[in-house]
Amino acid sequence: MALPAATARAAGLCRIAARASSSSSASAAPGGRRERELPFELAERGMVVGGHRGMGMNAVGAPPGARGGAARERENTLLSFGRAAALAAVAFVEFDVQVTKDGCPIIFHDDFILTQGTDDVYERRVTDLLLEEFLSYGPQRKSQKVSKPLLRRTKDGRVLNWSTEEDDSLCTLQEVFERVSPRLGFNIELKFDDNIIYHRKDLECALQAILQVVFQYASNRPVFFSTFHPDAARIMRELQSLYPVLFLTEGGTAKHNDSRRNSLDEAIQVCLEYDLHGIVSEVRGVFKNPSAVLRARESNLAFLTYGQLNNVWEAVYVQYLMGVNGVIVDLVEEISNAVVDFSKPDLSTNMLGSGVGTDRAKHQAFSPQQLGFLLRLIPELIEQPH
Repeated sequence: MALPAATARAAGLCRIAARASSSSSASAAPGGRRERELPFELAERGMVVGGHRGMGMNAVGAPPGARGGAARERENTLLSFGRAAALAAVAFVEFDVQVTKDGCPIIFHDDFILTQGTDDVYERRVTDLLLEEFLSYGPQRKSQKVSKPLLRRTKDGRVLNWSTEEDDSLCTLQEVFERVSPRLGFNIELKFDDNIIYHRKDLECALQAILQVVFQYASNRPVFFSTFHPDAARIMRELQSLYPVLFLTEGGTAKHNDSRRNSLDEAIQVCLEYDLHGIVSEVRGVFKNPSAVLRARESNLAFLTYGQLNNVWEAVYVQYLMGVNGVIVDLVEEISNAVVDFSKPDLSTNMLGSGVGTDRAKHQAFSPQQLGFLLRLIPELIEQPH
């Protein structure tokens, strides 16, 4: 794919950033470790909360009463990001960025986008669409435009209508920077299809298009990148030094052909080898291998988590005690308020405290022995279907 003229200019910006990196690299820390500037001052703050795709993901077809995936707003939209920005306890939102065929970074999670035709369901790869085609799906901002209804494929293969209580149009990365409160941080997930083998030039093309927008519109907004693709993480780190790059991992809860993705130990090694700033792990992987948090911290790596268990405040509290720096959640208001509550200094020794709402029973901070018991128990709990 040829780079459009605007995207080609991003390469020059990247090279400037790379030169700035080499001239202002951090000095070595004691013991030979390099100091890294962690996102959102994670080294100083107890725990930060990020909204998953804004105010939470849309789990189409989720069973009634599901703890996660029931966001009222359409995920990855200006409406959802704006609602998250209005919550003072939310430090950042996480969202997925892909690049259209004509080089425009857009916000969308799935690799494929589906709509209903006259007689059948039509499915297109997002990165094969031109920007105008992508924006024709879902609600339209101009009433005269005809919208294509959005469908979504569930994990079991069903195709369902993708409806939400409150809808909004699809959007671009530039629009998000321009229209969402600058106090809200952005965790930009660099989205690539697990089933495609990407050449370096293809990764660079997409990353440079994203960097062009970030360099031009981020200003003083806190921004960090994350990705499941180890080579994309490495290249993004090579292209610029202004924004932290974290490695996303399922933490050993799924197997991949690329061994770098198969455990927290491998994730730590990826970060050290590629000079990344930290890890974002599926929370079940952390509970199965809790000592990885300490090893990451000893290597001066930030440690964040995502996953359904992060919608259970008790599981988040255990991570708080373990020293996890941040959690990405779907129940954004509930969990962010809980973290504010149990992060209060006066609750550090007696946390028999109310969490979110007055009806929550207070509980004491765990001793090392109690925490050890919980960490042994949790791996059994997370094997159960939920």
